[in-house]
Amino acid sequence: MPKTPEQWLEEAAPSTKSGAFKLFLGYAPGVGKTYTMLSEAIRRHSRGQDVVVGVIESHGRKATAELAAQLESVPRRKLEYKGTIFEEMDVDAVLARKPRVALVDELAHTNVEGSKHRKRYQDVLELLDAGIEVLSTMNIQHLESVTPLVQSITGVTVRETVPDWVLKRVDEVVMSDLTPEALQNRMRRGDIYPLERVGQALGNFFRPGNLIALRELALRQVAQAVDRSLESLRAKEESGGAESSATAPVRERIGVAISSNPAAQYLISRGARMAQAMDGELHVFYIDMGQDTAETNQKSLAANLQFAENVGAQIEKVKGTNVAATVAELVRKKHITQMVFGRSATTGLKKYLYLSVINRFLRDAPPIDVHIVTQQPH
Repeated sequence: MPKTPEQWLEEAAPSTKSGAFKLFLGYAPGVGKTYTMLSEAIRRHSRGQDVVVGVIESHGRKATAELAAQLESVPRRKLEYKGTIFEEMDVDAVLARKPRVALVDELAHTNVEGSKHRKRYQDVLELLDAGIEVLSTMNIQHLESVTPLVQSITGVTVRETVPDWVLKRVDEVVMSDLTPEALQNRMRRGDIYPLERVGQALGNFFRPGNLIALRELALRQVAQAVDRSLESLRAKEESGGAESSATAPVRERIGVAISSNPAAQYLISRGARMAQAMDGELHVFYIDMGQDTAETNQKSLAANLQFAENVGAQIEKVKGTNVAATVAELVRKKHITQMVFGRSATTGLKKYLYLSVINRFLRDAPPIDVHIVTQQPH
């Protein structure tokens, strides 16, 4: 059976033997993630560290390929799929080589069928668990909790994602940054894509508004990582009792009430971003009223709960006959500080029933902040 996120984190949690994980994060193709990672790897190699390339995707970029050629590469594994030969990182070969540092490009990549693991981030976690330090790259649009927002901003569906819980294993995040103007200039020179694709790219994904918004998302992610590091350091310094725990700030706990409606994933995404911004906990509540017995509803519910797990939520699936009272009890039990509800039914009797549920919840729940948001990106 495939491992759960908790099992992956437990097995690859930082310890005396596990390797450090450094992630080079960008906001779009071409900002220089892989180039920066290779440059650091070459510097480390020059200082005597044992560095190998597990996999580098140069995408035909000459400068990237020239840097990669300066390092030892572990031969890739060739796999045939539907009559075509694909090359993937050979995880077992890297493990057998036992380098100090391995370079693994494009963390969100999905491996071809027949590979040891379905996703490349699972390859990385196995290397870390074996004590190998890993340098990797990723663009912000591949972080699972932000993909619905990215789709609403750019109109592009992101198909390859990394669950948010994987980033809890990252020890250091480096932002590979470039202004949108400079990135567009690189695009026009043909440094990112072949010149025949430049016009289409500049008119779609690489529009200035898209790049500015994506850059902001990436900067926020790095800022949150820095804040978590600072809080961790403060906690260690204060562990000797220099400051009473009573003076420590209360951690925010965000609750999200969902149904089997596929649009609930947008609500979960909103709650995940709120929790990240506040360095809080995310809790997702599903109240089983016995109304989702149809196969289509069960499938969409399972997808919603899987999405919640992937973005790091604690899930409560509870049977009940009264949604408002049951959610209010969960809010009390889990010490929720902010609650998110979706608004999808806005007319006629459904609107009245919806508002009645919200009013009963406000009557029964402790005094907390309540957010009512649309269940579709806008």
